[in-house]
Amino acid sequence: MTMHDVISDERRVRGPGLQVLVGRVPSRGVTFDVGYISAERSPALFPCRQLHRARSFAAIGCALVLFGLTACHSTAPITSLQRFEFAELHMATVFRIVLYAPDETTANHAAETAFRRIAKLDDLLTDYDQNSELMRLCRQPVGRPVPVSRELFAVLQKSQKLAARTDGAFDMTVGPLVQLWRASRKSHVLPDAGQIAEAKRACGYRNIALNARNRTVVLKVPHMRLDAGGIAKGYAADEALQLLRQMGIPRALVAASGDIATGDAPPGRPGWNVGIESIDAPLTGLSRSVILRHAGISTSGDTEQYVEIDGRRYSHIVNPATGLGLTERIGVTIIAPNSTDSDRLATAVSVLGAAKGLAFIESQSACAALIVTLTNGGTQVLESRRFPRLTGAPAARDSQPKAPESSSARTLPVR
Repeated sequence: MTMHDVISDERRVRGPGLQVLVGRVPSRGVTFDVGYISAERSPALFPCRQLHRARSFAAIGCALVLFGLTACHSTAPITSLQRFEFAELHMATVFRIVLYAPDETTANHAAETAFRRIAKLDDLLTDYDQNSELMRLCRQPVGRPVPVSRELFAVLQKSQKLAARTDGAFDMTVGPLVQLWRASRKSHVLPDAGQIAEAKRACGYRNIALNARNRTVVLKVPHMRLDAGGIAKGYAADEALQLLRQMGIPRALVAASGDIATGDAPPGRPGWNVGIESIDAPLTGLSRSVILRHAGISTSGDTEQYVEIDGRRYSHIVNPATGLGLTERIGVTIIAPNSTDSDRLATAVSVLGAAKGLAFIESQSACAALIVTLTNGGTQVLESRRFPRLTGAPAARDSQPKAPESSSARTLPVR
């Protein structure tokens, strides 16, 4: 599939400092307009590679919105760094890179290299391509140690550790249930108890054995299907950010839909100003933002990705215990030392629920959470104790947060 198979009425629009792709997608997925990107994760878009590059956008329409980035331009004569923006389509979503570099040639080379890294991880970790390393692993004989790449082993290792700590609330082996749920979202028919029971027999994080010395993986039961959807984007954002730093571009941000990895702060700023678009925003008009550097932030919720079946609303996030999409209206924002952690933790807390999820985050020394739930009785907003301290953000119910004006703003420590 090519980009022209997905986007109709494609054209380039140029203006002062602006070059964007304008087009329309005939079904769920991505809609583009001048200076604006609206991104929704969709399997139909997975085969697409390059979307476009642009020097400047007004906003990115995903779970996390970057506010006031134009204000991050440095006008100080002590630096010659310029701000550049790029965007490409990977992992069924828009990956956006914002970086500061001395010139356009350096910026273009750095962005192209980072996107190639993301594309490689896309190839390794997708479950939509039967030739990906992840899917080839799933086809190996039961009980056989299988050597895997460094990247796949790292993702599996991090996933297994969190699965054990959350008693399976986060579980990469949930793939058979995810396949059932994808079919239900399309057909608007719930899977029956027999289908769920059969799928569950091929699930369970205890059915994976990892050998770190040999970097091998053993799948213990037949028909297992792994799903990296709750960690892959955050991991790819971290890997791209690390590569940019190695290339001498430490002042950068990589955004993969609702998962963002931040590096050094923009010139003259205390950090990156990241806006949180929570599930209660349409009801309360509440606007929240945080200032971050050297941190990951992820938001998970069902504002855009949900389905109603038999009068009940279900999220795209599958609960491994029930085999169905979550029914609690919950939006979770996690701040962690990196985007890999924030991505996987956002999924885990969504499954655990507000009370258990908050308690779990409170037990993690380097993480913070903002959890919003919607019920017929109203809205509940929960913050972990470290949320304001780690972010320098105002209290969650402040409707007009302002970015700090000096470098004394409280941010995550430089790591």
